[in-house]
Amino acid sequence: MYHLFDRFYKRYDDWYNHHRYAYLSEVMALRKVMPRKGRGIEIGVGTGRFAAPLRIKTGIDPSKKMLSIARQRGIKTRRGRGESLPFPANSFDYAALIVTLCFVEDPEKVLREAWRILRKKSTLVLGLIVKDSPLGRLYAKKSSAFYDTARFFTQKQLSQMLKKTGFEISKTYRTLSKHPGVMTAVEIPVKGQKGKGSFVVMQCIKTACRKVKKYEKKNRI
Repeated sequence: MYHLFDRFYKRYDDWYNHHRYAYLSEVMALRKVMPRKGRGIEIGVGTGRFAAPLRIKTGIDPSKKMLSIARQRGIKTRRGRGESLPFPANSFDYAALIVTLCFVEDPEKVLREAWRILRKKSTLVLGLIVKDSPLGRLYAKKSSAFYDTARFFTQKQLSQMLKKTGFEISKTYRTLSKHPGVMTAVEIPVKGQKGKGSFVVMQCIKTACRKVKKYEKKNRI
């Protein structure tokens, strides 16, 4: 799938220029749950659109062309896939998966890898459009280079997947109650799982998980 982003990397990055209020609304919501200190990484950093304003210093992505732009935005980049992160266990204080989980081949494996590289009781930040929302339903039907390959998840599916892979949701915010194309101002994020916002941000805490510990031991780098 990363070949798709190598091909359309300019279109991807330009989206945030053309939908500035939506982009800034997403960043504002993410700041509500993002740790303010510690060593962090964005898995699926893309062009660094989120890592840069959120001050995440390290990013990994399989797309060479995306990473070239991320480096220009001051991100220390590494090429790789979320399913096999080239970092030792317990390397980071927090990790972020922003508009990434719906594009990976094996989302559970990506979450287990995030669990592996995070230190005890560290934070995982998720930010994505959920399936059971106005934008989620619209994007699922819309044909485009990106949406045709995306796999959206409901809030319930995400909660189940996070619990299975060793994470506990501690905070949730929602934003983008309108279509990005008609937004004329930055939207204040609303706390809680319920609401009209299609973009959901979750702060998740790494917990003890026997199955994931076995995975960590087996796949230790």
